[in-house]
Amino acid sequence: MELKAHILDENDIRRALVRISHEIVESNKGTEGLCLIGIMSRGKPLSELIRANIEKIEGVKVPCGELDIRFYRDDLSHENNDPTLRKAELDFPVEGKRIVLVDDVIYTGRTARAAIEAVFSFGRPASIQLAVLVDRGHRELPIRPDYVGKNIPTSRNELVKVNIPPFDAPPARVTLYER
Repeated sequence: MELKAHILDENDIRRALVRISHEIVESNKGTEGLCLIGIMSRGKPLSELIRANIEKIEGVKVPCGELDIRFYRDDLSHENNDPTLRKAELDFPVEGKRIVLVDDVIYTGRTARAAIEAVFSFGRPASIQLAVLVDRGHRELPIRPDYVGKNIPTSRNELVKVNIPPFDAPPARVTLYER
């Protein structure tokens, strides 16, 4: 892979997540019934950062969980029919809640579709919203995020890499590569 550009640095990511946090609170008219769910793997640390921002803004610690959606994907390869699954960590009921799914990058929409299906396996929420750090386009499904940190037009032969500590080594950044 060939490096094309550094798109967001640590400060850009922090600002984008603070903005997304404010938008979530504003759109939902507060935090009542609000729950965050990070899509594994980089959605988890992003959801925790958004949760911390919301706590600073509203003084309320909203429930936050994580989902491993590999079992729910519709594009598992034939060689990987037995994926390693991690237990979903939801310490709260989703029934009647306003769920915000959090992920690092939205591309085709298949990950978001799988996450929606996984949430419904826990119950029927009042609503499901989607927050992403980067929207790179090229949707294959009619899914669009409600909250976006940055839109980055890409070609299909480009790759967007999100580096988020503590999942990745510092510094936090978003980088564009040519495949």
